[in-house]
Amino acid sequence: MAKITIDKVKVDAIYSCVPTQKTQTTEYALFSEVESSLFEKTTGIKERRVAPDDVTCSDLCFRAAEQLISDLTINKDEIEVLIFVSQSPDYFLPATAVTLQHKLGLSTACMALDINLGCSGYVYGLSVISSLITTGFKKGLLLAGDKSTISTSFNDKSTYPLFGDAGTATLLSFDKLAQRMFFDLHSDGSGKDAIIIEYGHSRYPYNKFKDEEREYEKGVKRSKNHLALDGMKVFNFALKEVAKSIDDCLKYANVEKENVDYFVLHQANKLINDSVRKKMKLSEDKFPMSIGEFGNTSSASIPLTIAAALKRQIETNHLTLLLSGFGVGLSWANVLLKIGPISTKHLEYD
Repeated sequence: MAKITIDKVKVDAIYSCVPTQKTQTTEYALFSEVESSLFEKTTGIKERRVAPDDVTCSDLCFRAAEQLISDLTINKDEIEVLIFVSQSPDYFLPATAVTLQHKLGLSTACMALDINLGCSGYVYGLSVISSLITTGFKKGLLLAGDKSTISTSFNDKSTYPLFGDAGTATLLSFDKLAQRMFFDLHSDGSGKDAIIIEYGHSRYPYNKFKDEEREYEKGVKRSKNHLALDGMKVFNFALKEVAKSIDDCLKYANVEKENVDYFVLHQANKLINDSVRKKMKLSEDKFPMSIGEFGNTSSASIPLTIAAALKRQIETNHLTLLLSGFGVGLSWANVLLKIGPISTKHLEYD
């Protein structure tokens, strides 16, 4: 188990950005009225945000970062590292982080790199950028998000109504007085097939493998260029690992679960998060949700939930948060941190 402690790094701001277009669950043509009602009840998704064809995940992250830098009047030369966490980069190459460094007008002395992770990506990204900042960087930008709607087949009921698009920006800085962050990080590649887009990269390149849609079961029709999701495997994995790893992280930090103000979980679906909460025997008000309004936004879901659902609390209080990301990989990651008051804003991409 990879457990690490980070000293002297402070979270200064968390901004999020979503497309303006809303898609209601009840509008999905392949759902009957009964199916739509059951889907909303189990996943919690009533609507989600869908980016237009000409808007990428990096555009959403750029908008969040640009507004953050402007609002906080940040000296751009002080931002010495930029990390972009996403599974929907702009290009096969170059790295999207490098294009964002230029687009944001950051110094060419800024280190920039991509991390290809989804559901656990925000917590992993925090661990990487915080570790780098401890080496002497003044400030860092963690940009996390996904445009998952481009990866799903309209004819696949198991994926198409689940995902929404979002981008986020988190500013971190070196601070000798900052309280410690406690990370607990895991991966298990034996479960890679539970959430996968099989075709389209080096293993099965687009230019060599074209795949027609086929029906795997009733209501589940897709090609291997689309996202495939084994919901039962993911559910069982989450029930087995998430609550246990959260407890392990709390023990590592020597913090009782009752002393955590909020548990911000990846917004996979309501049933998973409710099951984890009940397993931990905690009240519903300690688990903020954003999935009802935005769908599953992959690596953006944790910071989006903070910016959209905890804005008032985090702008005015010192909070103890436990952030937990889990899913594609399979991978899962937790961090216990003390945060706030910080600047936060939730934007719509115009």
